[in-house]
Amino acid sequence: MNDRLTIITKRMLDIMFYIGIVILVLLPAIIYIFSKYNNYYKKYVVVMFLTLFVSGIIALLIISELRKMFRTVIADDCFVAENVASLVKMGNYSFIIAMLTLVRSIFYVTPASIVIIIVFVIASLFSKVLSQVFKKAVAYKKENDMTI
Repeated sequence: MNDRLTIITKRMLDIMFYIGIVILVLLPAIIYIFSKYNNYYKKYVVVMFLTLFVSGIIALLIISELRKMFRTVIADDCFVAENVASLVKMGNYSFIIAMLTLVRSIFYVTPASIVIIIVFVIASLFSKVLSQVFKKAVAYKKENDMTI
């Protein structure tokens, strides 16, 4: 499966992964610069750094799971137990990011933080539901493979 959309999606995931690593490495400097202009970041610099750093690591884990799943798309073998496990993990990771943002919002709330919480809770639920769909698809595929 090497159509144009597949290649573009794979490259986007790869780019997002490596840019995410660079941003995590630069995060202390980014927060230091930002804290010069935002008193809340200056006051709660440790909380901001820890919540953003851990959220960044978890976001990289989500992208890593997506990259892993995408390899099965390229191999034209999507309905495998590993993808079910990846979807469950991504659901858990999304919920953790939502909770970390909620903790950060105790110290510094913005409209964007509320949106982030809602989006990641929805992403968590979506991943959990999709994992159940994939689980059924894997079972049907196994049954189908046995009958042929």
